[in-house]
Amino acid sequence: MHHYDESNTSVVNLTINGNLKQLKVQPWVSLLDAIRDHSNLTGTKKGCDHGQCGACTVLCDGKRILSCLSLAVMKDGSEITTIEGIATDGDLHPLQTAFIEHDAFQCGYCTPGQICSAIGMLQEGKAHTREEVKEQMSGNLCRCGANTNIIDAIMEVKEKTL
Repeated sequence: MHHYDESNTSVVNLTINGNLKQLKVQPWVSLLDAIRDHSNLTGTKKGCDHGQCGACTVLCDGKRILSCLSLAVMKDGSEITTIEGIATDGDLHPLQTAFIEHDAFQCGYCTPGQICSAIGMLQEGKAHTREEVKEQMSGNLCRCGANTNIIDAIMEVKEKTL
C-alpha cells in the first residue's frame, strides 16, 4: 500500500445531489471513486472501470457522463446528480417507477446508471423513436437481458412527458 502526503491532494468542490462537498483527493482519483469512496454514495456502480459498460453513469451539470472516465479534479465546481439524488422528497422519479412497473431490472447492478443515462437522454431531446432510444442507451449494458423492459420503461415515461 502506498502512502501519500497531504501535498499530493487537491480540494475539489462538488455539489452532489444538492449538497456541497469539499473532497480532498489525489489528482488521479476518478469522479466515480470520489463519489463512492469520498462521499459514501455507493449507488453509482463500478462496472468495467474503462467506460465500456455505463454502470457508472451520473449527471454532471445536467449531462450524462461516465464517471469512471472523468477525474474528480476536472469537475471542480460541478453539480453532480447520482441515483441517490433522483427521487424528490421521498417520491420516486417517474423513470424509477416505470423501471419497477416494467420489471426493467433483475440483478439491479446496471440500474442506477441506466436511470441516470435515461434522464440525461430524455433531457437531450435527441431520441424520438424506440430505435433512437435504443441507440442512445446502447452505452449502458445489462447482462441480465432486461434491455427490452428498460426500453419499455423509458418509452412509457417519454410518451407521458411529451
